[in-house]
Amino acid sequence: MDIKSFFKLLNRYKWILILVPLISAVATYFLVKQLPKTYNSEALIATGIVDPSKQVAGAPQMDYFKMTQEFNNIIEKMKMRKIMSILSYRLVLHDLENPAEAFKPYSEKVDSLTVAQRQQVIKLFRHNLDAKIPLSLADNKAEFKLYDIVSSMGYGETAINKGLDINHPDNSDFIKVTFTSSNPLLSAYVVNTLTNDFIRNYGIDVNFNQGQSNELLDSVLKVKEGDMNAKNLALKDFKMKNGVLNLDKQSQLVYAQITAAEDRKGQVLSNIQANQNAIAQIESRLRSDDPNLGKNVSRDNSAYVNIKNQLEIANKRYVDGNFKPEDKRRIDSLTNIQVAISSNNSDKYVVDPQVSRQALLQQKYQLETTVAQLSGSVKSLNGELATANSKYNAMVPFDANIQNYQRDADLATKDYLEALNRINTTQTQQNMGLKLQVAQMGMPGFPDKSKTLIYTALSGIATLAVCFAVLLALFVTDGSVNTSHQLASVTKSKVIGSLNFIPDEDKTIKTIWENTSTNNHYSIHKELLRSLRFEISDLLAENDNRILGITSLVGGEGKTFVAANLAYAYAMTGKKILLIGGEQASPVLSDSKQLTRSQNFETFLINREIKVEDLITKLSKVDHQKSLLEIQNERNLKSGFDVLKKQFDIIIIDIESLTDINIAKEWLSFTEKSIAVFAAGRSLTDGDKDMVQLLKKQPGFIGWVINKVRLSEIQD
Repeated sequence: MDIKSFFKLLNRYKWILILVPLISAVATYFLVKQLPKTYNSEALIATGIVDPSKQVAGAPQMDYFKMTQEFNNIIEKMKMRKIMSILSYRLVLHDLENPAEAFKPYSEKVDSLTVAQRQQVIKLFRHNLDAKIPLSLADNKAEFKLYDIVSSMGYGETAINKGLDINHPDNSDFIKVTFTSSNPLLSAYVVNTLTNDFIRNYGIDVNFNQGQSNELLDSVLKVKEGDMNAKNLALKDFKMKNGVLNLDKQSQLVYAQITAAEDRKGQVLSNIQANQNAIAQIESRLRSDDPNLGKNVSRDNSAYVNIKNQLEIANKRYVDGNFKPEDKRRIDSLTNIQVAISSNNSDKYVVDPQVSRQALLQQKYQLETTVAQLSGSVKSLNGELATANSKYNAMVPFDANIQNYQRDADLATKDYLEALNRINTTQTQQNMGLKLQVAQMGMPGFPDKSKTLIYTALSGIATLAVCFAVLLALFVTDGSVNTSHQLASVTKSKVIGSLNFIPDEDKTIKTIWENTSTNNHYSIHKELLRSLRFEISDLLAENDNRILGITSLVGGEGKTFVAANLAYAYAMTGKKILLIGGEQASPVLSDSKQLTRSQNFETFLINREIKVEDLITKLSKVDHQKSLLEIQNERNLKSGFDVLKKQFDIIIIDIESLTDINIAKEWLSFTEKSIAVFAAGRSLTDGDKDMVQLLKKQPGFIGWVINKVRLSEIQD
């Protein structure tokens, strides 16, 4: 957004921005000044939600969101139609029953009632109040239109809510009820009546809800208790019927007996196997050739006895033979053999083999006796195990059934305890629940401070904001181009000059250039035209160009007027100017530098002759819609322009607008430089944007001239 242009727009409408808010503020001041004084009264309700002195020790801390929800629930309940209807009934009954102390004058509907009718209306209102019937349009269907009567007195729900404010001050334990009216007694009566009635009805509703909740929980508790007793009784009957006191302990004892018997049996079998292994080893030793066991003792003894017998016989022969030497030698020989055998037996048998063998045999007999005893105990253990296993197996089906009974009894007991805990928790919460109390009663107060200045200032500020917003919306939605800066931004091209709008009807070239009065439009127009002439001259002088084409996007942009004025501006510098096209054809004098009588461009192309005037020569186009190349071929046209360039310093061609695109492109092809005129205040269409791109691609296009610019835009 162009901020500078927006400020220009604000400056243009500054009187609207000043006068409209001022008028609004003045009107608001006089209107607000006539308003009656207002009085407000305030009552406070203590809730106990965040008051530590009202909290039970050990109670869980309430979080912020739950506290906010509690306060919001109370506030919304106070605004319920039932509570508002009770307040409306009390206000109407107060005024009807106490005419001298009525808060407001009677309305027409009340004044039209007779004394008897008024008593009937009071009776109906009292009945609805006692029954707590909400006020609604249905009350108009009876003999007396109660809803209309309440509304006519200004005691309806909508009217009360306009002056009623119920809120929770931050970080406090209170709910503040404020009512504003034109009567201080009415304000105090409303807040006090509303708070007291609400607390009373709130307590009744809470007690009713708690009673229903307790009844429901109590019925649930009784059902759970009955279910628990039934399941426990079924478990007890099953145990008594099957003689089971404590199946778990009994099964543990039997299982322990089985385990102990199996351990003893395993130990006995291990001992039998060990003894049998020992017996096998003893038998193996007895069958071996171990000399210590006396297996060869009989053979050794037989040799010894044999030598001994032979020695006895030799001794007897020695004695009987008179001690013959040969007998003596035999005796000595046998004695040596006996001694050798005895020595050999002594070395061979360190221990008595018979004793060792006898010991092994004795040990074997003992082991065999032990094995026999152990084998007998195995039979006894097998019988004990069979008895224990039969007892344990008999307990298995009982265990499955008793587990089902036990599980059902446990679940029933758990449900009962949960229900009991729930009812205890509920009763505790009910005892700890909200106990609303009136902490501060509403009192009649002084009138509120006048807000006339505040309303006046707000009115002026609001009106100013509205005017500003309207101007901003107009500026944002306005796509018109009014300044050279905007034109350059929209076209992305250079703007070489701007010309102001001349509102006067008589705006001939002579009037503009020769006017010496204080007409600001003319003087500024001349200055801008001179600036444009300077810019174009610099661009033409770069390549010694002399042919300048002037076109526009659409007709009515003022390109013909610009071309004529530009020709006159160059003539003022003493240059010879040729203007091709244009609409002005009035004869002018050379000393006045006015446009001369026009000649025909098509005739010139044929005859190659032109009457050169003193400063400005004009060649008119016979038919603006006729194609240039249809008059002469391109070669002849170029040679014709070469002839004109030799005779004139500047050739200005007033080319058709780009709505005649074919004709305009033909003329532009013979120009050396070209400019386009754009009328300020117009928006670019999609078609215009396409033509802009075409002009930018045109060789020799040097920029735009914005025409008909407001004088305020130029001066700013």
